[in-house]
Amino acid sequence: MHINRIRRDITVLGDELEVPGIGHLPVNAYVLHAAEPVVVDTGLSLPGRGFMDALGSVLDPADVEWIWLTHPDRDHTGALFDLLDAAPRARLITTFAGIGIMSCARPVPMDRVYLLNPGQSLDVGDRTLTALRPPLFDNPSTVGFYDDRSEACFSSDCFGAPMETAELATANDVGYSAPGAVRAAQHLWATVDSPWVHLVDETKFLRTVAAVRALDPRWILSTHLPPADGRTAEFLDMLAEAPKSDPFIGPDQAALEQMLAGFEPVG
Repeated sequence: MHINRIRRDITVLGDELEVPGIGHLPVNAYVLHAAEPVVVDTGLSLPGRGFMDALGSVLDPADVEWIWLTHPDRDHTGALFDLLDAAPRARLITTFAGIGIMSCARPVPMDRVYLLNPGQSLDVGDRTLTALRPPLFDNPSTVGFYDDRSEACFSSDCFGAPMETAELATANDVGYSAPGAVRAAQHLWATVDSPWVHLVDETKFLRTVAAVRALDPRWILSTHLPPADGRTAEFLDMLAEAPKSDPFIGPDQAALEQMLAGFEPVG
């Protein structure tokens, strides 16, 4: 994992996953070094990703007070139960739906759960975190948040984009990629991750975009995008255009067989 300290109070634990035909998808977790430290998501559910080692290099896991799970998909929950074991005081922030989804795979310690819905806020000692439903999401329990001290919007999957290389996917700033390439990749990700965006009432959808615009965050911190400083207006304009972007059509069986044939050793 790549460790990027983008502010005195925010560390990115950056990973990436290559998706054939699409690119290298950033998979970020975050440490918010608040008076009551917050870990945002816990990485990929794949062996050997080193999440706990990476986390332990920036703070003692036993000091974690809050684990904000933006939603319980497997690219967000990799080290969740390891972290709960290592952080005995930590409370798990999620929603009622999130608990239900996670409980299908493993019991969740209900005495450590803290249910927080969009619009509600949490005081973590030196700042207030306000829960929000980002304009784009792929899971009904998705809840990101706005941090009033760092002016950062932790947007879960929203604003994500596959990058051309692993190095760009784990960079400490999205500015290393060309703006035009980022915009195209964001529209691609929007249609892959939130295909319902083509079916929405655009007037209602634009209200959700306007709600983020009203917060005017300085930072956009997505699970699936390198950190973005000062790009909010540009990214919100991208979201406003997402319903008109081309729908994603994935490879079919013939394409899969062609890809598999390319993996076969010669001779």
